[in-house]
Amino acid sequence: MRVALAVPSPHDSRLAGEAVRHGHEIVMRADGGDELVDSLDATRPDLVVLWANPHYLSYGALTECDARGVRVLAAVSTDEERRYATGIGLYDLVDGEAEWPVFEELVLGASSPPAVQAAPRGTVVAVWGPAGSPGRTTIAIGIAAEIAAAGFTVALCDVDTHSAAVAPALGLMDEAPGFAAACRLAAAGSLDRRELERIGQRHGADLGGFWVLTGIGQPNRWPELSGERVRATIEECRRWVDYVVLDTGFSLENDEEISSDLFAPRRNAATLTALREADHIVSVAASDPIGLSRFLRSHGDLADIAVTDRITVVANKVRGSAIGLNPAGQVAQTLARFGGIESPVLVPWDQSGCDAAILSGRTLDEVAPRSPARLAMQQLVSDHLLPARADPARRRRAVAGSRLWRR
Repeated sequence: MRVALAVPSPHDSRLAGEAVRHGHEIVMRADGGDELVDSLDATRPDLVVLWANPHYLSYGALTECDARGVRVLAAVSTDEERRYATGIGLYDLVDGEAEWPVFEELVLGASSPPAVQAAPRGTVVAVWGPAGSPGRTTIAIGIAAEIAAAGFTVALCDVDTHSAAVAPALGLMDEAPGFAAACRLAAAGSLDRRELERIGQRHGADLGGFWVLTGIGQPNRWPELSGERVRATIEECRRWVDYVVLDTGFSLENDEEISSDLFAPRRNAATLTALREADHIVSVAASDPIGLSRFLRSHGDLADIAVTDRITVVANKVRGSAIGLNPAGQVAQTLARFGGIESPVLVPWDQSGCDAAILSGRTLDEVAPRSPARLAMQQLVSDHLLPARADPARRRRAVAGSRLWRR
């Protein structure tokens, strides 16, 4: 293996000597991250070890290594350095005082095939809605929770490049975006079940728990979620769990049409890729005059983008105070008359239940199991997303798998 080092003295001499003794070739010992980046094309390393401080490790250095498919490890010696590395999305951390076999084990362990055969391809459910906060994240979390409660393994992924919200909604740390890290590992060919469980966060436990890959906390990091990376990550998630729930962004604009550089990254590539990869799309509308108008203008574009014809329309936040008497009937009539949408799923607005969920960082079924909104989402999952009759053996395997994370 060809190894490049960018670590301070005396660690550079120690690690270089140990790597050579273990049969590896040292192609570069850089004094900083910039020098290492300048030498990447000439040295062509397979592995780069960077010390986790800004002089050696930077977002630019990480991006350049990713673009060349180079595996990156960060050496850390303090909690501050650990937070710095994970803050820019690098989860491959090794104690800077460790001997070389520890570095080698992490690289070889992540790249080796799993010992257990991969599960059958999971189902991908993408949750989309137009601009204006129709409740995409609330519906996505509710769907993930209800599928998990039914006994299946679930991963909830935040692929919104404009305003990621899953982490704060569930009270999870978002300083280290899990989905972006998964995308980077997928680009390097290193993403597998072991890596997904390492960078994912677990919400809940046992039967009702599910995995979460949080989104980017800073919108300017959207170039990390390129279309190819998102596609590869979704494909690996299919092998990981029974159901992958994707919380997408709102914009469906294909901005290649307004750019002269056809190879530049696209802000909406993550959302468009998620929708094209989905087996089932849940399309969410806010049940008020403005929300319904926005939805009806955009829903046609969604049908043009989607590959699947399994699109379920959800009218969220149904309430008489915004729509008048008989709100459910008026919303259903509006969607049928102006959008040709029959039998939408109607989710009543439960202000107190949703506020309690946000305040506690839990799901609606945990804080208000009899909430009308929760019951509507439970019916949505049962009627539209789960198989009519789940294989009991499959469900038992799913339940057992949901408990393995604690062992």
